[in-house]
Amino acid sequence: MKNKSPLYACLPFLFVLITASGCGVYSFTGASTSARTITVETFVNNTDLAPANIGQTFTNNLKDYYQRNSSLKVVAEDAELQIEGTISEYRINPIAPVASGSSEFGDAAALTRLTISVKATYVDTLEPKNNFRDKTFTFYSDFPNTQDFTSIQEDLEKKIIEQILINIFNATVANW
Repeated sequence: MKNKSPLYACLPFLFVLITASGCGVYSFTGASTSARTITVETFVNNTDLAPANIGQTFTNNLKDYYQRNSSLKVVAEDAELQIEGTISEYRINPIAPVASGSSEFGDAAALTRLTISVKATYVDTLEPKNNFRDKTFTFYSDFPNTQDFTSIQEDLEKKIIEQILINIFNATVANW
């Protein structure tokens, strides 16, 4: 068997390099925009049940997410990209009913679901076709009824908010 030329060993690498370079403005962090700045307005808590600080917490996390995962600079106003919105839903619902087997005691739920929804409006001044208005991003997390909600509330909120941040990022600068 003949030895192959070192050029053949490099072909897969060259193919990937050439293919990636033809994809336009794209960074390996996931952002595909030529914009350099973003304004994130404070997301207002428009729910009855959510903690009072959830809007500010969400806003700060969203700003941090854009800074960590793109080359965008967060500015106070007049950015090329702009996003604003509200925390529109914070709901706790019983799910997974379990029959008690007794007429004396009612049926119960084995799990409870915390659902958080965020309604966002996004403006891309460079590519207006990417704009959207009042788009809802929702995620939830289930927990056993044997757990006290107040003891796990913060962890559940972090998990849900992190997924919503990913979804908003993908819908805005990742163009997914």
